[in-house]
Amino acid sequence: MLSLKIIANSFFLISLTEMGDKTQLLAFVLATRFKKPWTILAGIFVATVLNHLLAASAGLWISQLISPSILKWILSFVFFAFAIWVLIPDKEGEEKETNARGAFLTTVITFFMAEMADKTQISTISLAAKYHNLILVTIGTTLGMMLTDGLAVFFGDRITNLIPLRWIHISAAILYVFLGVGILIK
Repeated sequence: MLSLKIIANSFFLISLTEMGDKTQLLAFVLATRFKKPWTILAGIFVATVLNHLLAASAGLWISQLISPSILKWILSFVFFAFAIWVLIPDKEGEEKETNARGAFLTTVITFFMAEMADKTQISTISLAAKYHNLILVTIGTTLGMMLTDGLAVFFGDRITNLIPLRWIHISAAILYVFLGVGILIK
């Protein structure tokens, strides 16, 4: 049951965090540019698995270096900071031009690089440090990325017409606050 909780928490946190993020906008741009949604989604999957395995590994490593009592305060602070950071939306014009090496390779490279030091990558580091589980956190965060970026690839702007992006950001901020408080009272 704990396994499902780790996957679910990682999934929901990343799903909400990724909505309106620059990598979700990048997914939309790549899908529009290449007109190969399944190829783009496969590239996103490969880049996300690689990036989040790296991030979760870093989270596990950090959790072994720092005492549990200090790590508790650091993680709470990080989650509270994310609650504020997620309320600041990314700008659409931040994507760089891609080369013509093919939709898959372009997606893998640009997505992996765009995720470096991104909210979702840093969240993955924090989740792995909290849960001490590389695989389950990576599964949950990857599923969250695939859902939100898949929506961008296949449905784009239609979703933000149904649910205002601001509400999604506020929901993510509330979830970060709950996680931060949960760490402190545990």
